[in-house]
Amino acid sequence: MLCYKKVYEAFERMAYYGISSNLVIYMTTKLHQGTVKLSNNVTNWVGTVYLTPILGAYVADAHLGRYRTFVISSTIYFLGMLVLTLSVSIPGLKPPECSMANAEDCEKASVLQLAVFFGALYTLAIGTGGTKANISTIGADQFDETDPKEKIQKMSFFNWWMFSIFFGTLFANTVLVYVQDNVGWGWGYGIPTLGLAISIFVFLLGTPFYRHKLPTGSPFIKMTRVIVASFRKANAPMARDHTQLHELPSMEYERKGTFPIQSTKSLRFLDRASLKTGTTDQWNLCTITEVEETKQMLNMLPAMFATFVPSAMVAQVNTLSQSQFSSPLSYMIESLSR
Repeated sequence: MLCYKKVYEAFERMAYYGISSNLVIYMTTKLHQGTVKLSNNVTNWVGTVYLTPILGAYVADAHLGRYRTFVISSTIYFLGMLVLTLSVSIPGLKPPECSMANAEDCEKASVLQLAVFFGALYTLAIGTGGTKANISTIGADQFDETDPKEKIQKMSFFNWWMFSIFFGTLFANTVLVYVQDNVGWGWGYGIPTLGLAISIFVFLLGTPFYRHKLPTGSPFIKMTRVIVASFRKANAPMARDHTQLHELPSMEYERKGTFPIQSTKSLRFLDRASLKTGTTDQWNLCTITEVEETKQMLNMLPAMFATFVPSAMVAQVNTLSQSQFSSPLSYMIESLSR
């Protein structure tokens, strides 16, 4: 049943990188935009694609659950791809052709053409918010960490899942880019659109076999509760053993399809949030698991901040540098010939 997720991931990567890897070239040769304008448009869209998963994760955890959020988002994703394909295929929606040497001197695309094209791009970005945030976690949900056999299967699944991602990316940056530059943009976008439709259908076929987990509430509210409770008990003596810390029975977690997390030594100040002091108010008393989940989120922040500068550098490679060549493939050939 896990092959359904691998198939989806491969085609989803083909769809995304089939657009992003050659988007600069389309905006230059078809929309006739200058370097500064197209760079802003590309980075704004890519940034949106990587920010919307925060919203997608919140909706899944707090309201709809991962499966329903994924199905709705993948449908939105497909609709965005379909409209994008139509915008480069239908004569009335395609920007006017131009053979002039300087693309900025060509006739510009109409407001309608730009609205359809960018509307499709940002519809697609909304769809990726619910798919990127949930496809890997849905895969992880299918395994029981307490079962040694399933724990090994989980590692194997994620190895093949990453292989699917890299295969889809490789296909997009080679075959799809070639099709877009030499056959036509309609075919270049149509192939991943068809592939995405097939992958969603294949994913839905596995529905009866999946382990579905219910929404567990907003993680942001949980984190806030832990931080508030720990500050409220800042002067309380630290617990010497785990019996002084609050935790739910294991059966309670099994009923929800989750598992408790053992206390760790990092960020020990937050442990006060689970310290039993006689009050059971949720803003004064949290479980050990809630505290550990908050620690995990906070421990990820330094890694996130550390990626800001490299991400800004990569953005220049995908826009300003790429605009100097006819396509990413020619950029690679030019680099290898030096």
